[in-house]
This record gives sequence, C-alpha cells and structure tokens, in this order.
Amino acid sequence: MTAKEIIAEIKPLGSENYKRVIFNHGVTEPCFGVKVGDLQKIVKRIKKDYQLALDLYDTGIYDARYLAGLIADDARMTKKDLQHWVASANCSPLCATTVAWVTAGSAHGWELGREWTESKSPFVAVAGWATLASFVSIKDDSQLDLPELKRLLVRVQKAIHESPNLVRRQMNGFIIALGSYVPALTDTTIQIGERIGPVTVDVGNTACVVPFAPDYIRKVQKRGAIGKKRKSAKC
Repeated sequence: MTAKEIIAEIKPLGSENYKRVIFNHGVTEPCFGVKVGDLQKIVKRIKKDYQLALDLYDTGIYDARYLAGLIADDARMTKKDLQHWVASANCSPLCATTVAWVTAGSAHGWELGREWTESKSPFVAVAGWATLASFVSIKDDSQLDLPELKRLLVRVQKAIHESPNLVRRQMNGFIIALGSYVPALTDTTIQIGERIGPVTVDVGNTACVVPFAPDYIRKVQKRGAIGKKRKSAKC
C-alpha cells in the first residue's frame, strides 16, 4: 500500500470527540482523530514496512505519523531518518511516543537519546528522555551503561524542577523506568526520587496524574515486577 491509500483509508475513521481528547494532551493539527485501536488493525495487516513508515511520517498528519511508528522497521532506521523525525515533530505526544519508541528500538537509541536530552528545544528534550526510558525497558541490563545512567540520574536530580513543563514530566518518567526495569539501580532511583520530591507538572485540561516516582517504583517492587523487560516499547 502507499501512504496516499492509507490516508484515504484512515481519514473516515476520525472522530471529533477523540480528536478533542488527544488535543487536550498536546496533539496539534493536522489530525483526523483516529483511535489507536483502528490503527492497530492496519498494523496487523501491514506488519513492518520501512519505506511506507517514512512516507506516512512525511505527510505531517498526526494519525499517519503515529501509524508510521507502529509499522516502522526500527532496525533499518538510520540516524538521519531519526534526526528528521524528531526535528519535524510538531507536538510533545509524538516525541514521547512515536519518535522515542522507534529510536529506542533502533541501533541509535542510546546515542541519540543522550544527545537529545541536551537540546534547548523542549520537544527534542522530551524525545530524548522518553527514548532513554524506552531503551532501558527493552534492552538487557548487560547492554546498559550503568555508570552513565547513574550520571543521568544525578543530572535529573539537579535540573528537573527548573526544566520546562513537558521535560519535567519525561524526566520523571525516566526515573520511574530506570527504577522499574534496572534492578541494580532501583534503590538509587528511589533515593534520588525522595530527594527530588513530588514533581509538579501542568497537565492542562486532562485527568492525568504525575506519579511520585519512589511510590510508583515501590508498587512495581510489591508486584515482583522489577526488571521485567518489555518486548517492544511500542503500544
């Protein structure tokens, strides 16, 4: 299938009600308001398609871009592809999901995730922290640079409260991911999370709640789920 054919297929599936919901979460035009469940049906049919994913992303339509991430062949994504995706992303939800998931699954996740966290652009920084959170959730601990992850934690501790609203939220998510998926750093993340204290984020007109990282990690501990990796960051 071509990107044009996919657009023609998903456009009628859009819902104004759903569109209003995701706009409250930061999604912007152009957007049809297609539910993820409807996009997942197309994913089952297409599976992976590297070129189609690139073409869909370049339409600039949020729903098509989200779908692009779901069908992207992460292993084939080049650094140039990923830099283009993050540079042209026009909303935080896209950076925190599509861009981050695909980058984490690529051969460039660790490098680009760290690079992007240094960006002055809130969207790019969001993608950076979200990429690192996804990276630790899917990679075996033997593939992780624990000393560097500790340094990143210290950096978060120093900077989180002064960081932009969108970035604070992703930094908090990074702490939670690190504590939940990397057993060697669980105690450290809880300690640092306690020093940081609650993280205040303006979630706009949504019912979202920003969890207190230590409490969240302790709940994962109580379930006996610390260190249980995900097969894929995508959902």
